[in-house]
Amino acid sequence: MFEEQSGDMADASASTKLPLIIFGAFDRHNFGDMLFAHVVARLLADRCAGRAPVFAGCARRDLRAQGGHETAALARLAARWRDEPVTLIHAGGELLTCDAWQAAVMLTNPDEAQSRIARHGSRVEDRRAWARSVLATDALAPYVIGRETFPHARSICFNAIGGAGLDTVDTIDAIDAPMRTEVLAKLRTGDAITSRDAQTQAALRAAGIDAPLVPDPASMIAALFGERIAAHANAGAVAEMRRAFPRGYIAVQFSADFGDDATLADLARQLDLLGAASGRGIALFRAGAAPWHDDIAVYERMARRMHHADVRIFPSLNVWDICALIAQSAGFAGSSLHGRIVAMAYALPRINFRHADSRKQQAYTSTWEGADTPGVVPIEQLHDAMLGAMQADRDALRHQAAMLAQRHEAGFDVIAELAGL
Repeated sequence: MFEEQSGDMADASASTKLPLIIFGAFDRHNFGDMLFAHVVARLLADRCAGRAPVFAGCARRDLRAQGGHETAALARLAARWRDEPVTLIHAGGELLTCDAWQAAVMLTNPDEAQSRIARHGSRVEDRRAWARSVLATDALAPYVIGRETFPHARSICFNAIGGAGLDTVDTIDAIDAPMRTEVLAKLRTGDAITSRDAQTQAALRAAGIDAPLVPDPASMIAALFGERIAAHANAGAVAEMRRAFPRGYIAVQFSADFGDDATLADLARQLDLLGAASGRGIALFRAGAAPWHDDIAVYERMARRMHHADVRIFPSLNVWDICALIAQSAGFAGSSLHGRIVAMAYALPRINFRHADSRKQQAYTSTWEGADTPGVVPIEQLHDAMLGAMQADRDALRHQAAMLAQRHEAGFDVIAELAGL
């Protein structure tokens, strides 16, 4: 089993052999994306003994302190290895609909991000010029890499990718036609593609691209990293949270776009009802600290609005702590798709609630959840839906968790074989 290396150290190590790149949006603090790199590296371990991967994103970043990786900038690797027979695996996630402006903002520190949004947000050409300066690429979809970047690649693969909205263009919150054309052209140069939801699969099929269904990589998080997560559950911030809630807690998360006063009032009311009816505490946690993810100030405002006695904000941003917090909970309720998927991996009750765009959550739950499991609900149904989810048959949830993990592993085996690994 190889050791997970990254950044310059991995760059130097891998350069002596055929380069192997694990690529994705784990160059910013987002819970799910950061987990993908760990899952793919572990699944490759037995196949690639002695061949250290390079972890790469659109930017060079170091998220090891939060349980992630140090990433190399893809543009730098492309300049170095353009003529090399690289193997590149997109680790997973909603990569197909992330445009250059979104990517650049999410890779910027929050204070600067606000000033950039204010300065460039209303002018398309300004947004594109600034994004090019941040990402060092003219790509409209910078997290989708094909043979335009590595023309001599040995293989380019896409693992359990998402693209809710890829089938709609030129509408609010949908991608535009030139970006869709670019994404599809890049995908057509790939050697193996799997999709994580039926909506993405249908959009790709309509474009003549075969992408078998495979559950999200985080479906394997309990199977692959159960011991590591258990260790985090018994120490540090998670152990403190467990002591604070001797009767247990529900893990709750929501993104910054829930932060207007009216929405917070509705959410506080529902969580007060849920806490009282369930007898559990409410543990508020962030599933991402990058811009346009979760905002600690919004959580603090939320906690002040609540009347339920047992409410705490979980302080840690370490992804293994977050996994452990969910794993030890009585269930998950939130806007994060990967909060839900980790709860699924641990056979726990779960719901998503919506405020704005919830297409990727809807696409995933409609693909992989049973008809009796609550999917994505309006805020005003949160309390009732979560209580209903907590009545689910645990044996059935465990069976589903095992099935999803097995299906992802089988799907990844196909990708690895097609990649020649």
